[in-house]
Amino acid sequence: MVILKLPQEIEKMRVANQIVARILKELEGHVKPGVTTGELDRLAEKLANKEGARAAFKGYMGYPYSLCTSVNSEVVHGMPSERALNEGDILSLDFGVSYRGFFGDAAVTVAVGEISQKARRLMEVTKSSLSEGIAKAKAGNRLGDISAAVQSEVEQAGFSVVRDFVGHGIGRSMHEDPQIPNYGVKGRGIELKEGMVFAIEPMVNEDGYKVRILADGWTVVTEDGKLSAHFEHTVAITANGPEILSLLK
Repeated sequence: MVILKLPQEIEKMRVANQIVARILKELEGHVKPGVTTGELDRLAEKLANKEGARAAFKGYMGYPYSLCTSVNSEVVHGMPSERALNEGDILSLDFGVSYRGFFGDAAVTVAVGEISQKARRLMEVTKSSLSEGIAKAKAGNRLGDISAAVQSEVEQAGFSVVRDFVGHGIGRSMHEDPQIPNYGVKGRGIELKEGMVFAIEPMVNEDGYKVRILADGWTVVTEDGKLSAHFEHTVAITANGPEILSLLK
C-alpha cells in the first residue's frame, strides 16, 4: 500500500531530510586519506544527536552502526570500521534520520583525494541518472518511467544498474511501498500521484550488475570486484512537479 502524504507531513519530512543533507555535507568535508570509516560513523551519530534527531539505521534489522560506508567495490550497506581510507578510493555515504515522527534518507559518493578518470565518470553518471529519474517523478507518470530513465542514462554510458537492491517509499517508516527499481520499462507500474514520497537511489556498477553479500551479512559488493557508486535523494511528488527534500538549502 502506497501512503500519500499531506502537505504538512511533507513539510515535516523536508525538515528531517535537511538534517540528513547537512550531516552528509559535513561528513564529505572530513573524507580524506587516513580517515577511518569508523570515525565518520561516530561523527554522523554525534551530528544527528546535536540536531535532536535519531540516526535511523542504527538498530534497524540489527544493523550496528549509524552510517553505511561503502568503499570501491562495496555497493551498499558497507559497515564502518577502523580501516583507513586511501588516496584514490571512492566512498559512498548513506545516512538517514528519524525526526519528529518522519524519516529522511540520502546518499552520496565522494572521492578520496585524486581518483581515476573511470571512477570519476562512474560517479558523474550515477549522479546524472538520479537526476534523470527524479525528473520523471511527476503526477500522472508511471513508476516505470523513473526506473527506465535511470537505466537508460546508466547503460548509454557503458555501466550497469544493480538489480538486487532498489529504492523505496519513505515517510513514517524508513521503508514503505513501493519498491523503486533502477531498471524497467517506461509506461509500466503504478501511476504516480501527488503526495507520494520516494527515496530514489541508483546503485551503479563499473561493469557487470551482479552483486553478492559478504559474510558480515550486510556489505554488498560487486561480484566482479569492480567499482560501484551510489547516490540517493528523498523526493516528494507535488502539484508543481518533483521536490527534492534532501537537497541542501
